[in-house]
Amino acid sequence: MTLQQSPSNAATATVVEALSARFGTDRVSTGASVREQHGRDESHHPTVPPDAVFFAESTEDVSVAVRLCGEHGVPVVAFGTGTSLEGHVAALQGGLCIDVSRMAALLRLSVDDLDCTVQAGITRKQLNEQLKREGVFFPVDPGADASLGGMVATGASGTCAVRYGTMRHNVLGLTVVLADGSVVRTGGRARKSSAGYDLTRLMVGSEGTLGIITEITLRLYGQPEAVSAAVCPFPSTVAAVRTVIACIQLGVPVARAELMDDRQVEASNRYSGLTNEVAPTLLFEFHGSPAGVEEQARTVAELAAEQGGGSFHWATSAQDRARLWQARHDAYYAALALRPGSKGWTTDVCVPISRLADCIEATRADLDASAIVSTVLGHVGDGNFHVVMMLDPDADEEIAEATRLNQRLVTRALEMGGTCTGEHGIGYGKIESLEQEHGEGVAMMRALKRALDPAGLLNPGKVFRADIR
Repeated sequence: MTLQQSPSNAATATVVEALSARFGTDRVSTGASVREQHGRDESHHPTVPPDAVFFAESTEDVSVAVRLCGEHGVPVVAFGTGTSLEGHVAALQGGLCIDVSRMAALLRLSVDDLDCTVQAGITRKQLNEQLKREGVFFPVDPGADASLGGMVATGASGTCAVRYGTMRHNVLGLTVVLADGSVVRTGGRARKSSAGYDLTRLMVGSEGTLGIITEITLRLYGQPEAVSAAVCPFPSTVAAVRTVIACIQLGVPVARAELMDDRQVEASNRYSGLTNEVAPTLLFEFHGSPAGVEEQARTVAELAAEQGGGSFHWATSAQDRARLWQARHDAYYAALALRPGSKGWTTDVCVPISRLADCIEATRADLDASAIVSTVLGHVGDGNFHVVMMLDPDADEEIAEATRLNQRLVTRALEMGGTCTGEHGIGYGKIESLEQEHGEGVAMMRALKRALDPAGLLNPGKVFRADIR
């Protein structure tokens, strides 16, 4: 990229000049298209571009850029792939975006210890492509081919969380650049530690507001000997969810348990060329030995039949499984195709598994009573589900209606002992929901933010309102 124009902000212009002199003008851009690309994610939130973009290639690069920004009072926003869903990368106060996508190396791998260290810009697909020849894999799969740094920053989850856990369970250690440009390393390779505060998990889910993650040590898993996947339709969404609840309560170790309501199934059939029955549907995947997988599948089939579930349609070949899960990952785009030209408002909540059926049933009733086109889907094996609402972003009445529906969903989840977001994070789209959920606990979070970022320059306006000082 080339330096095409000077930022209007004098402080940012000084930082850009210094970075260009040190790293070359091809590593810094103020071009409108580059800035616009780095000011948006996959959400309905409007694009808010930074004043400039710096392409980092190492932890040292990030440290230099953050230190310069601190010296000149310039806000900093980290950028991986831009797949977040709550406006996380919007440069609400302008400043410098640090793009880490060129930091995509697998730095270290230990098959014996089942761990590895990667740079923050590597994506989950890139990582697993390199790992598969060694017989191991990284299981956290949020759907999008997100960067691992972004997945740590948002506390990502995904389709395999029911068996393998979320990013919080699978990050062993981090390298983080703090607001003053200093570099700290948290955690380590040991599987447990009682040494001081858990700084690693403080950073997981901090959304770039406490530091910029540059390297990650991850827990890995052996590739299962046998894998099979199945699709099963149900007479109602509640029946499908009750089947999952029974699986979890009986301890059946399903690897994935994904729900799609009938509207989402219809959308995915059209978009991905599938022929699934248009009904509330569960997608399962089983990992283990051949005998173990067969036993798991048989147990789940019996539980599904008790709830009126239809026949299981199996996908046993790697190609068929990949096609099935690609269709699930494309569900967002399939939903958008139900209303061409629309923008998706994707929201999520997570509730205790025992309340999941009630929460989804009440939410679907709200959606059915609204004129907003919507679908429900999610990682129901751990109580997490999503609502996708297709909107005209320029229609104030539609934004108001989606806001109302989202607020009712969040309030319902909190009343059931759940959370306002299971995996999307707060960004600036759910700041009010965070306050509703944690109350006075937000003051403690603010205190941590002030301690680590006293000038409020790291991703300002996310998680908390910008006036935290």
